[in-house]
Amino acid sequence: MSLDAPSGQIAFTLNGQALSLPASPVARLSQVLREGAGAKDVKVGCNAGDCGSCTVLIDGAPVCACLTPAGQAQGREVETQAGLVARDPLAGRLARAFQRHQAAQCGICTPGMMVAAVALLRHGGPLTETRVADALGGVLCRCTGYRKIIAAVMDAGDDAPLAEGGVGARLARLDGWPKVSGTEAFGDDVAPADALACRVIRSPFHRAAFRFGDLEGYRRRNGLDLILTAADIPGRNLFGVIPGFEDQPVFAEAETRFRGEAVAAVVGTADALERVETFPVEWEERPAILTPEGAAEAADLHEGRAANVMARGHVARGDVAEGLATAAHVVEGRFSTGFIEHAYIEPEAAVARRVGGRIEVQCCTQAPYMNRDGLAAILGLAPESVRIVPTATGGGFGSKLDLTAQPYVALAAWRLGRPVRIAYARSESIASSTKRHPSDIRMEVGCDAKGRITAARFDGVFNTGAYASWGPTVATRVPIHASGPYRTPAYAARSAGIHTNTAPSGAFRGFGVPQSAVAQEQLFDMLADRVGMDRLAFRRLNCLRNGDATVTGQVFETGMGMAACLDALGPHWDRALADAAAVNAAGGRTRRGVGVAGGWYGCGNTSLSNPSTIRAGVRPDGEIVLHQGAVDIGQGANTVITQIFAEALGVPVSAITLIGPDTDVTPDAGKTSASRQTFITGNAARLCGAALRTAILRLGNVGEGATILPRPGGLILRDGEAEHRVELAPGEGDYALETVESYDPPTLPLDENGQGEPYAVYGTAAQMVELEVDLDLGTVRLVAFRAAHDVGRAINPLLVEGQVEGGIAQGIGLALMEEFLPGRTENLHDYLIPTIGDVPPVTTHIIESGDPHGPYGAKGLGEHCLVPTAPAILNAIAHATGARVHHLPATPDRVRAAILAAGGGA
Repeated sequence: MSLDAPSGQIAFTLNGQALSLPASPVARLSQVLREGAGAKDVKVGCNAGDCGSCTVLIDGAPVCACLTPAGQAQGREVETQAGLVARDPLAGRLARAFQRHQAAQCGICTPGMMVAAVALLRHGGPLTETRVADALGGVLCRCTGYRKIIAAVMDAGDDAPLAEGGVGARLARLDGWPKVSGTEAFGDDVAPADALACRVIRSPFHRAAFRFGDLEGYRRRNGLDLILTAADIPGRNLFGVIPGFEDQPVFAEAETRFRGEAVAAVVGTADALERVETFPVEWEERPAILTPEGAAEAADLHEGRAANVMARGHVARGDVAEGLATAAHVVEGRFSTGFIEHAYIEPEAAVARRVGGRIEVQCCTQAPYMNRDGLAAILGLAPESVRIVPTATGGGFGSKLDLTAQPYVALAAWRLGRPVRIAYARSESIASSTKRHPSDIRMEVGCDAKGRITAARFDGVFNTGAYASWGPTVATRVPIHASGPYRTPAYAARSAGIHTNTAPSGAFRGFGVPQSAVAQEQLFDMLADRVGMDRLAFRRLNCLRNGDATVTGQVFETGMGMAACLDALGPHWDRALADAAAVNAAGGRTRRGVGVAGGWYGCGNTSLSNPSTIRAGVRPDGEIVLHQGAVDIGQGANTVITQIFAEALGVPVSAITLIGPDTDVTPDAGKTSASRQTFITGNAARLCGAALRTAILRLGNVGEGATILPRPGGLILRDGEAEHRVELAPGEGDYALETVESYDPPTLPLDENGQGEPYAVYGTAAQMVELEVDLDLGTVRLVAFRAAHDVGRAINPLLVEGQVEGGIAQGIGLALMEEFLPGRTENLHDYLIPTIGDVPPVTTHIIESGDPHGPYGAKGLGEHCLVPTAPAILNAIAHATGARVHHLPATPDRVRAAILAAGGGA
């Protein structure tokens, strides 16, 4: 085909194929590639050149396709991830290296990373970490912490085979190949060609009254198919995640409560939405309250929540007044954190279609069954009339637990009987999605002359925003965790979630625990200094051990691994302190510091039932099928749960056919949050695998020690020297044999003083960081991290390392750079997240204490990984400079101000 394109056509070669597509020369190349050429492996995370996920090669040079006019591709060669992996052996080796190193977690940034890496590798020359980081520096990742990506690129020439095995194996991610080959389908990749588009109309003010103009006239003039408002909702115009706290409207009525709140949605062809005139709505801005200060005097945002208090939490044990009065040393402080944006690289996206009397929604989500039930209430349908089919989810970290885009497309598709799609713009995603709760914490801690903690008092106020979301969970969880994993004989902790006119605060990796650790771990350093004690030794003296009571009175006889975590850091701590002393003795205006912090996290819901169910079967031809409904958002649930199931069944992982989340075909494995999937769904998988094994062995009439050998056409059982073929007759459904098993962790309710057994399992961690601070500029350079995490049993050590590195990267952002300011940082240029140059080398020490409740002793991990990170960094800054930063993020201006206040600026 000629590359001389006619007018209105763009002609180029895409992955070796000549194309001529109708397109404006000033259209975004990313849009032309995705919508015109079907190259869905080109991802769009920002449309501003900030995230780099849309990186492609034009004549071998990497460019951001979202910033490149399509006309610049005229007559040139364009290559994308899928084409590179399919056609270039070098890219194929890189893809296999990404698999070996688990360099793709959620996978949404992987196309941009791999394309940029291919450009580097084609240039040749020796690879160094610096050279790799420079080449990939324009691509953002929110999951991996970048270290596995660097390792994969540097290992792209090694074609070593991937691992096989069950529990304990460094098995390659089972869902990894689609991510590294460019075939994975995310939320904005699955809409049919005839789908209409949906756009949400949102408030530009923190609080405003509004009224609509002539909506029907507007619809006709602009050629729209539908306009939706609150009047069009057939069911309940409310949604939420906590029973009794479903308080957020799909569309506001009369008044909006935060900037970015939805008031209407327009539906039509993509061309029609591009041409629409200004939406007919008049706004009347009203006074708004953006922080908890003054919220008690403001009008209540919600009936029944006096003084705008959404929820409170409380834990009390022992005589705190006496414990502090008799302490040899008491320290206190006030610490605060701001809003933190999840900043997943995939903005929210969904497509819905009506199928008779049912609605089907494909979307990026962490909670399919919760989505199903929420949509059913909005649509006025039975839950069974709603089907949720999760796509690959390009990062979530908590915010994709809530309903986001799903109600708008579901309502529109239900009304129109046509497929309807939506994909949020980056600014829309940041403005409207939930955030990490801002915190204002006051805490005091006392210890005796030998450094043993005697008492602690904690008071935390959290800005929960306009609606509840996961605020009640944060209010409940924080007082339990604010002691840290340390013996605290006298303890009083209170928390309050306060409503304001800001975006709702919700779930974000830690549910408030990282904020409390910022206060508690800094105060522990201060106490150690008062006692004249090494900071690591202070923590080891006070850490919880088997047989100790937590602040809720719960006693773990086994599996409390905090001392082992601290011990793993010991030799490195001593070496790092010596190195810092040597650096600082040399003088100059740069100071080296070393910080340490501990952390813990209870896996699963707090004192509430949260079961998971797993289904599995054997087809008549011997195929073993696992119905695994836990959404994998990059953490590795698909792989870990399959490893557990395979171990219990006694077959190789490669013998398992995996069917992923779909509310029509997979049972409810619960939401992907609270570090619950490995522990809870993993236990359900273990029980299901064991039950299926028993059924198979019984059918073959062999002993418990027999080996199951999957073979083409059936199953062979080897019992000693004898082999038996299992006869599998067709059953009533798809399977000759089928098992369904559930697991719900044993917990007990908390009493009026917060005493009880809120979690069956806690994971513990200790992290240390080495860093340097420029005394004149206040800049912080991270040198190295070490992280020791008690995971009970590492089902897949490679996935453990990836979670730790990714969590540390998010903790770095919390500590040093991230702060969402409503109306000001609604993009990935002004809202800063760590780049590949911000994350230093990370060494992970895996501690396996074992746990009687966990599957093969395993605990959850995801949330724990960032809990100690920020306080460790703050403690290292204080060690380097003598200055404490009490308000995060510790930006250079704040660090410099703290240095001056501490008298270290001269």
